[in-house]
Amino acid sequence: MAAPIKFGVGQSVLRKEDDALIRGKGRYTDDYAPQAALRCLMLRSPHAHAKYTIDASRARGLPGVALILTADDVKDLGNLPCLFNLETDPFTGPPYPILAKDEVRHVGDSIAFVVAETIDQARDAIEAIEVKWSPLPAVTGVVNAVKNGAPQVWPDKAGNVLFDVSIGDKAATEAAFAKAHAVAEISIVNPRVVASFMETRAAVCEYDAKRDHLTLTVGSQGSHRLRDILCQNVLNIPTDKMRVICPDVGGGFGTKLFPYREYALMAVAARKLKKAVKWAADRSEHFMGDAQGRDNVTTAKMALAEDGKFLAMDCDLMGDMGAYLSTFGPYIPHGGAGMLPGLYDIQAFHCRVRTIFTHSVPVDAYRGAGRPEAAYVIERLVDACARKLDMTPDAIRRKNFIPPKALPYKTATGKVYDSGDFAAHLKRAMEIAEWKEFPKRAKAAKKGGLIRGIGLASYVEICGVMGEETANVRLDPNGDVTVLIGTQSSGQGHQTAYAQIVAEQFGLAPERVNVRQGDTDEIATGLGTGGSASIPSGGVSVERATRELGSRLKEIAAQALEASAGDLEITDGIVRIAGTDRSISFADLAKRPGVDPSKLKGSATFASADGTYPNGTHLAEVEIDPATGIIKIVNYVIVDDFGKTLNPLLLAGQVHGGAMQGIGQALMEQVVYGPTDGQLITATYMDYALPRAADGPAFVFETHNIPCKTNPLGVKGAGEAGAIGSCPAIVNAIVDALWREYKIDHIDMPATPERVWIAINEHHRRHSL
Repeated sequence: MAAPIKFGVGQSVLRKEDDALIRGKGRYTDDYAPQAALRCLMLRSPHAHAKYTIDASRARGLPGVALILTADDVKDLGNLPCLFNLETDPFTGPPYPILAKDEVRHVGDSIAFVVAETIDQARDAIEAIEVKWSPLPAVTGVVNAVKNGAPQVWPDKAGNVLFDVSIGDKAATEAAFAKAHAVAEISIVNPRVVASFMETRAAVCEYDAKRDHLTLTVGSQGSHRLRDILCQNVLNIPTDKMRVICPDVGGGFGTKLFPYREYALMAVAARKLKKAVKWAADRSEHFMGDAQGRDNVTTAKMALAEDGKFLAMDCDLMGDMGAYLSTFGPYIPHGGAGMLPGLYDIQAFHCRVRTIFTHSVPVDAYRGAGRPEAAYVIERLVDACARKLDMTPDAIRRKNFIPPKALPYKTATGKVYDSGDFAAHLKRAMEIAEWKEFPKRAKAAKKGGLIRGIGLASYVEICGVMGEETANVRLDPNGDVTVLIGTQSSGQGHQTAYAQIVAEQFGLAPERVNVRQGDTDEIATGLGTGGSASIPSGGVSVERATRELGSRLKEIAAQALEASAGDLEITDGIVRIAGTDRSISFADLAKRPGVDPSKLKGSATFASADGTYPNGTHLAEVEIDPATGIIKIVNYVIVDDFGKTLNPLLLAGQVHGGAMQGIGQALMEQVVYGPTDGQLITATYMDYALPRAADGPAFVFETHNIPCKTNPLGVKGAGEAGAIGSCPAIVNAIVDALWREYKIDHIDMPATPERVWIAINEHHRRHSL
């Protein structure tokens, strides 16, 4: 039965979340202020590597100070765990203590936790703690860290290497290279970035002494995983002794998925003091204390046949872990390497993957989690192949795309692409961008003293593989429907998206569907949100649970209407005998005497073992002023295959936001550490640049959807795709401009005006000698 088109799947329903948010009625963690909550601050290391001794005795006696915790006070706590290991080459990671004892390993490393009546008293106590530092040599950047004689981050990790493994078939790859007509090679840096969500991390922890029970209110991407890790791995208490509540969350991008030191320390403080404690990070703490993203150095080579066919690909990838292993840190470069072949038919593939320790903030998943890094490598390499053989970038892509008739296609790294038409979205993007007319535009720009470039990136990613997600859907006494699910919205619009899935079957307006997330007492299980899995996994669960509830409501209505359940239909929140005016409302069904309460609920669990593979083409056109190096994006086209569109409005918002994050990384964002002292040079927004609205283009966005064959809804996931296609498209366009005018074939991200200006002037200097 079709739901009213106004609310159903595929319609641009306005976000139901936005009314409260734009009226200032959102409820974020820092808005929650239980009476008499004590305030917390962390004492962080100013050194990247140092031995230290600490004396907090004087600070403990200051007015208002309730508690100061040092490493000796929390020695019974477990370490923050790394939840990834290699099946073939298991590794043992170093400890990630809740407070560093005797030695710190990055600027911002935590050595003491202060709890006081006011934030000012906590600051006074921080300043009064006596710390004697003995600085040690430090190393930052993976290239420096693997050099002979480099300072060691961990004594038992020789050469600062956690693991050094190979993916693919090295012998077959070497054989293909030996027969190659030509070889294209690139060495590129994927710079480290800061997540930069609008709402910094914050938490409130309360303790109920009668029940020996903790309640943690925290802005996170998933309450259940956070609770389980804190209880089982760190606090060593049963999970039923902690409730985690996630209110509104102002952005996450992967970084809010992980447990952090502050949450465990707050739990200790709340139990010791039997009082509520509250903490909120300032922006500098966000730079020094939250997991950062990307930070790979990769060399990639492609063996080429004379006609441009790709014969084999070989890569050497080094991923920076920082000083400790964050929750999924080592997985990011290793898992991302599996996506390096991209959309291309590459029969032989090999990649050496090394994960490296440095004296820096730990690195973990950031929007895309390894897939943007992989797409950047392959799409930069494909353009290098085109230049090597004097082919156009579109022609070499079409030559090597996996054709639709070859799907499902198993890549050399074992990924199985189920659906898509990669040449089709490339062609459509070129049509929209008027690719054939580009030479005219470039000629006109040159008359004005500017140079133009045009760049492509045809990407693929994997998502929806977080695991099982369960949805419970129930009929409320007033006839509304409530969805309970363990995903966690941090701005994506889950309230609206799940309501549309319910509307597709019940015809209820979005305001009559209530979505409940982020409370471990109310919702039994949940994976949280990450890896673009909420709709591919959670959406399927909601759809199936709603269908189950609908069947049960028809059974109840059949008795009330004295009809067969098969003759009934559900529409507009009522159950009707098809073709008649005899019906019963949802509200009357909920109140019907003698109804078994379990019949008013539906439940379903779904997990995708195969994942989904969103793909698409980003096309960027840029204009460069060679006198200043300033880059302007003059055209930007995106044509994506997301399988099926749930809400075009939400989808466009996700794609635009992701693409802007990629543009920021491509043009301006970079975490910079001092090479010898490990100082965090970009520790504020005075030094770390973020894109503003004026830095972005007017996006042209379309979909060329081909339903996913491994997902019951046909969807492929879309939350991270914009950040995956944008970096290589932008940089390829910049390199195209520099190559056309100066035969400059390389620039690293971020392609700042300074870097572009230097590259152009270095070219002029060399050719003037």
